[in-house]
Amino acid sequence: MAHPMNHDSEKNKSRRDFLKTGTTVAATAATVSALATPKLSLAKSAHAAGSDTVKIGLVGCGGRGAGAAIQAMNTTSGNVELVAVGDVFADRMESTLEQAKTEHGEKVRVNEDTSYIGLDAYKSVMDSEADLVILATPPGFRPLHFEAAIDAGKHVFMEKPVAVDAPGVRKVLENGKKAAEKNLLVQVGLQRRHERAYRETIEQLQNGIIGDLLFSRVYWNSNGVWERPRKPGDSELTYQMRNWYYFNWLCGDHIVEQHIHNLDVINWLMDDYPKTAQGMGGRLLRNGVDHGQIFDHHFVEYTYANGHKMFSQCRHMPQCSKNVSEHIVGSKGSANISSGTIYDADGKKIFKCGEGPGQRLGHQQEHHDLFANLAQGILPNEAEYGAKSTMTAIFGRLATYSGVELDWDAAINSNVTLAENLAKLENLESEAPLKPDENGKYPVARPGVGAGEIIDWEIKKSARRKKKKKKKPKAENPKKAKEL
Repeated sequence: MAHPMNHDSEKNKSRRDFLKTGTTVAATAATVSALATPKLSLAKSAHAAGSDTVKIGLVGCGGRGAGAAIQAMNTTSGNVELVAVGDVFADRMESTLEQAKTEHGEKVRVNEDTSYIGLDAYKSVMDSEADLVILATPPGFRPLHFEAAIDAGKHVFMEKPVAVDAPGVRKVLENGKKAAEKNLLVQVGLQRRHERAYRETIEQLQNGIIGDLLFSRVYWNSNGVWERPRKPGDSELTYQMRNWYYFNWLCGDHIVEQHIHNLDVINWLMDDYPKTAQGMGGRLLRNGVDHGQIFDHHFVEYTYANGHKMFSQCRHMPQCSKNVSEHIVGSKGSANISSGTIYDADGKKIFKCGEGPGQRLGHQQEHHDLFANLAQGILPNEAEYGAKSTMTAIFGRLATYSGVELDWDAAINSNVTLAENLAKLENLESEAPLKPDENGKYPVARPGVGAGEIIDWEIKKSARRKKKKKKKPKAENPKKAKEL
């Protein structure tokens, strides 16, 4: 364990106390939206930063973990140091630390005593002197790690998605409330909500520039991601965790891991979440032994309470058209939200977002916003919308996997879990939550069958009840009743 820093001044002592526990004013600020402009009164009342250092710990040293840690240290909103890291794989940790030291040198204060390897490495990071932890492991572990962080009294930046199944979503919602009670900041890596170009465009649309919002289209169509063949000597758990993107208990499928960004934009715009979902999907090209369980295409029709339809596409197929964007049609015009362009009913451009420096740097801006808020005693809590946009993506996966039209309330209350007792996994020789068959293949959803994790009977019964026809009234005349 690293020895805690020695703080000489009362100013630093007060700052450290705030970072650990928050203040009375910060408790009020916890209800402020992450997008709200910090108020001077709050900044003055809560002990503001000056030149103090915020210490961060990193759990998960993959590409996004390395990126998030470096972006945190890039921030112009105070001084940030990396003091502890944890990962399952030593090579990933070494790569991340090398990259971080190249970018930030002395800001990386990690040594052998504050770098932790293993499935329980997250516990050591929570016990470290970090004020804030970055959670960037495969998302199947996110609910477990988030709970540990809040219990340890840490501020949290966690990557999206925040879960892979409904029980995980509920756990994040529960611990998000606990974070607010403990005056802890929670930020989720849905960076479009912090990107200036998106914020300008969403504001125009919410203010009615194109009238009533009738329907939307969202896309994440791309070539797909890496494949990592099994290596001799790999345990089953090692193989699955190295290839986490292809296993639902770790990733949730690409509709959850990637497409969540596009779905979240429409949830943000509508200030709501879909009430029903129905869709289709499958594995046309992605069907080898190295492709785990996930589909290579999904299409979902989501319906909100006010009747708004969101049409969702995500596809992983090489040499096909690429499209990562969000679009909206209103009663008085339309918009390409992703490009920040709005048109009237005749197709004339009536708004274009700013394109100056920083307008499109959402990944970096979210960290500027985080540390600016923390410095001013403002503690946004993004756990609820992070969890419910994650559930929107899971909702879509359940719809495509089952082939059944689903209801939001039934889906979010489902008890289907993709992996139980992750906290009990001791090491990489532990039994994997999922096992291949004799041919090395894994269970894959078959729409209409509902096999495996896909959908529980309560959800299916709820969907069937909606479609059930009313019984014909009994005839009053016994003779007619007999004829019927």
